[in-house]
Amino acid sequence: MRASDLCRFTHLAIGVLVLLACGARKPPNETPTFDGGRPGAAVSVLEHHNSPSRNGVYVDPSFTRRAAAGIHLDFASAIEGSVYAQPLFVDGQGAGPDMVLVATEQNQVFSIEASTGALLWERIVDLPTPRNILVQAVGPCGNLDPIGITGTPVIDAATRRMYVDVATPDSDRYYRHLVYALSLDNGSTVPGWPVDVGKSVTGFRDVVQNQRGALLLLNDRVYIPYGGHAGDCSDYRGWVVGISTIDPSSIRAWQTDVLGAGIWAPSGVASDGASLFVATGNATEVVTDWSGSEAIIRLAEGPAFSGSPADYFVAPNWPALDDEDNDLGASGVVLFDLPNRNANLLAALGKDGKMYLGARSNLGGIGGAVLTETVSDSGIITAPSVYASSSGTHVAFSVLGSGVHCSKEKNILSIVINPTSPLTTSTAWCASAPGGGSTMVTTTDGTSESIVWAVGAEGDNRLHGFDGDTGAPIAVVDGAVNVVHMMAPIAAKGRIFVAGTDWLYAFTLH
Repeated sequence: MRASDLCRFTHLAIGVLVLLACGARKPPNETPTFDGGRPGAAVSVLEHHNSPSRNGVYVDPSFTRRAAAGIHLDFASAIEGSVYAQPLFVDGQGAGPDMVLVATEQNQVFSIEASTGALLWERIVDLPTPRNILVQAVGPCGNLDPIGITGTPVIDAATRRMYVDVATPDSDRYYRHLVYALSLDNGSTVPGWPVDVGKSVTGFRDVVQNQRGALLLLNDRVYIPYGGHAGDCSDYRGWVVGISTIDPSSIRAWQTDVLGAGIWAPSGVASDGASLFVATGNATEVVTDWSGSEAIIRLAEGPAFSGSPADYFVAPNWPALDDEDNDLGASGVVLFDLPNRNANLLAALGKDGKMYLGARSNLGGIGGAVLTETVSDSGIITAPSVYASSSGTHVAFSVLGSGVHCSKEKNILSIVINPTSPLTTSTAWCASAPGGGSTMVTTTDGTSESIVWAVGAEGDNRLHGFDGDTGAPIAVVDGAVNVVHMMAPIAAKGRIFVAGTDWLYAFTLH
């Protein structure tokens, strides 16, 4: 991962613009909605892309295409700092307010009332790390300043805890990674936390490791992925650290054998409920035998890696991808199934412009992909979404250039996975959201009236909605400012929430 992989942005004076755009506050939408397609479940967004599969699908009956055409900015709430972590949402279920949680690079967490934008509580978790501390330690690399909370936290609704990794200065190690458990009630630290990763995990060198991928909860253990800083500085590796949420002194970890091979994509760790799936980037040393780079890797709980070819897929041209910094793991892994077919699949998208499809039950080792398809004329650094509609199973994502079957500047793609034997793909549609953040999808019941949403991050900063079947524009809305290019919006109770530098934006159908 080099410096160009992270977005560049500047702070703008936006207070006046936000005040003009906000308008009157509206009461919360009381329409019954769904979570993950389960009728009657709480409408909470507890992790990145709303699911451990990382599919980015939000089921809400109020999001018809007709209603979505009228979506508009409802309010903007002031926060502090740039935001790379996706916002999260907790349904109060009548016992308390609905809240949106936003974590920033200032190592601050904000709890915001979801229907009015009022601040419920704010927690300064720790001091953030100025970039010059990193430069002193390893040289001119990284382009976050300060470095604080970057990876999307994860919430355990049953215990009302949020788990989050912070980078904070340390007199002996330049900076350290601390994993906190925070109470959703007031942001206070849960007893027994934080966990100091560098002091708890043998061989983990805090200052060379950056934490950008989303955290995951599985069976009372929180999993945190790590990679390096922009510029591929020093002797970092791809790590996954697993910490027991019951006994935080119980810690296990796995690392790549080769230097580099960071796990840095925004979606972080995915899970099918039994295994963990991660995607790695380029190695930073020359090796003759594959040792962990440019791969999709399945880990057992713990984490633990078997080393069996059934538990990893590696691009056959991995040495060239290493040499050219064309990370296979630039989008992470998304898991999905095809209807009427016994095909438990996964997809990853790379900086080489390719989509890699694999079988979760047997990843096949070197060259073992079910299908490899070039879909973009340039790199792909994003979090993709997977949704089902009457026209098939779609993978929707943004690209840095254009799709190979799209006209120029069409940077939002939807690729259909055809359930043929062997599998094939086709481009369903192409659309434009200048800049292009990560996608997410709303649907009224799991398959009907799908809408693909993305913010024109670092471009026009507008919220764009596209018909999930045809790509026809449904909504283009002004209001957001300074959104980083990997940011994904979320949907809950008739609203879409977008986090930008210093502000949380709420768009509403009503």
